[in-house]
Amino acid sequence: MTGLAITHIGGPTTLIELGGVRLLVDPTFDAPGRRYSFGWGTSSRKTAGPALPPSSLGALDGILLTHDQHADNLDDAGRELLPSVPVVVTTPAGARRLNCVGLTPWQRTTIGDVEITATPSRHGPAWSVPIVGPTTGFALRPPGSSSVVWISGDTVVFPGVLEVASRLTVDTAVLHLGKVQFGLTGPARFTMTGRDASSLCSFIKPRRIVPVHYEGWSHFHEGRAQIDAAFPPGAMTWLTPGVRTAWE
Repeated sequence: MTGLAITHIGGPTTLIELGGVRLLVDPTFDAPGRRYSFGWGTSSRKTAGPALPPSSLGALDGILLTHDQHADNLDDAGRELLPSVPVVVTTPAGARRLNCVGLTPWQRTTIGDVEITATPSRHGPAWSVPIVGPTTGFALRPPGSSSVVWISGDTVVFPGVLEVASRLTVDTAVLHLGKVQFGLTGPARFTMTGRDASSLCSFIKPRRIVPVHYEGWSHFHEGRAQIDAAFPPGAMTWLTPGVRTAWE
């Protein structure tokens, strides 16, 4: 896929430039050090700040928000950005809270000339959904392309996310990883491990795999070394935070 550039800012936050459209995913720009409650007795401390400040991003055409209920995907500084962009796309539940565009799985909208499709996401075991709340992924298709940039969102591997393999041709997969766990919920995982992601990619077969959402918070239990070890050598495209990487 030509004309794609991704800047990893930290955590899940990326700036994606595609088809002449500039999209910010999951804005998190708070300073590190604070502990945030995630509900039901769970919490996490932010351990690293963003690689870039919001003021350095330039004009944005939209924000894609995988969910609004957790501060590691939308924090206070990120919320301050929402009114400044032309469109915000998220889950229907988040859209009601934020007064923006909400998509159910496989619904579509457009930002500029880029088609945005919501994809299934489940942020933990099935029993946790009423507690954790809904999340979404996004598939981005520029004009004339037969393939997409797919953002997994915070998800585990489940039948819904496997539909991506049958419905879409994925050029670049931006995967939210990190093996999120909390002491209160024991062995339950709320995002993919490296092994989960490797198994998923064997179905989806993306040309490029970009890991995000694996560092900067205390609730992550897998970092780069563990993720890399789950894939064949050289399979991952690791981005340097704050550095724009383009594929022409």
